[in-house]
Amino acid sequence: MLPLTRRRFAFAAGTALAGLTAPRILRAQGKPRVVVIGGGAGGGTAAHQIAKDSAGAIDVTLIEQNKRYTTCFFSNLYLGGYRDLESITHGYDKLASGYGIAVVNARAAAIDRAARQVVMADGSKIPYDRLLVSPGIDLIWDSVPGYSEAASEVMPHAWKAGPQTRLLKTRLDAVENGQQIVMVAPPNPYRCPPGPYERASMMAHVLKAKGHTGAKIVILDPKPKFSKQGLFAEGWEKHYPGMVEWYGPDVHGGIKGVDPAAGTVQTDFDTFKGALVNVIPAQRAGAIAAEAGLTDASGFCPIDPASMRSKVDEAIFVVGDASIAGDMPKSAFSANSQAKVAAMTIRGDLTGSRTFPARYSNTCWSLIETDDGVKVGAQYSPADGKIASTTSFVSKTGEPADLRRDNYGESVGWYESITTDIFG
Repeated sequence: MLPLTRRRFAFAAGTALAGLTAPRILRAQGKPRVVVIGGGAGGGTAAHQIAKDSAGAIDVTLIEQNKRYTTCFFSNLYLGGYRDLESITHGYDKLASGYGIAVVNARAAAIDRAARQVVMADGSKIPYDRLLVSPGIDLIWDSVPGYSEAASEVMPHAWKAGPQTRLLKTRLDAVENGQQIVMVAPPNPYRCPPGPYERASMMAHVLKAKGHTGAKIVILDPKPKFSKQGLFAEGWEKHYPGMVEWYGPDVHGGIKGVDPAAGTVQTDFDTFKGALVNVIPAQRAGAIAAEAGLTDASGFCPIDPASMRSKVDEAIFVVGDASIAGDMPKSAFSANSQAKVAAMTIRGDLTGSRTFPARYSNTCWSLIETDDGVKVGAQYSPADGKIASTTSFVSKTGEPADLRRDNYGESVGWYESITTDIFG
């Protein structure tokens, strides 16, 4: 197991709630109840950690609509042909059988904060003493004029893994030599900052492997720069010369809209036509968080950086992509790290167990070509009212091939570790 996975994942300081000490909760109703909404890197990890570390002292319910969960992280490797879809798809049987977690595969429709209940789509209600919300992101469809949920069946986003991922793979495999792929990258903040550019690399890898070096990938970006830009630019020139072109707003002048029927993207500079158009729109916190009043004007959820506790409701914690996590990017590693901080704080609230100062970690790996992996990451702690970076690192251009190969191997080990954290 890699040392930067489990052993370096964070623990946090819990903040005791006045008038809600553990003895009162336990005396009033037996076991305290924790409900977790969302079974991904944040929610699955939190449910697992709370159930495991409380040794049965807390009743844990995990609400996740999907019985089988396909991870968005590593889905680019599926597109590139390095993984099959089954290898990034997981179930919750181990959490239920091994840790006594009540797994509810249904949709949570609302949060009744006054009654401390989660209202399910069928009208049933699940009470909680603490609620952890990890709903991921929702897509802002109209952030790209002409785009919509219906249009995503023609111009897939694949920024939520599953059927969209399969559709994008099918469309990619159908691209012929001489044709063009057009990607519309998302504005900040969004899930997985290096993700669109790793995706472009994997698309180029597939085309190159077929001998389709006359095909082209055009990235239209609303941002003037992006994560690991120098590393990707170096890799594209080395492995895919002439195949990948990135245009920032100073070149294209602004993305004016898409025409799904024509397969085009209109900018101030030109109209780009693609045999495949991949549109990744702007994002916000999952709808249930907004509907419960947990978000602010940014569309994401403010949290206490020492605990991941919602600044809106002291009985609720928000982790992962939906949270405003300061310097931390929206990544699976971040969500997992935040979940462990929140889980420890919740145990402290409900059982009086010891808590420790919050420490967070993140690493994001990207594969550019076979055995050419790069990474960026940091350590974090609460400071000045936010989660602040304390140390950081990033791969360098011109690194030796064996180091890049080791980076990729490290990422594979991390995937096995984090999915065990999430799914048991």
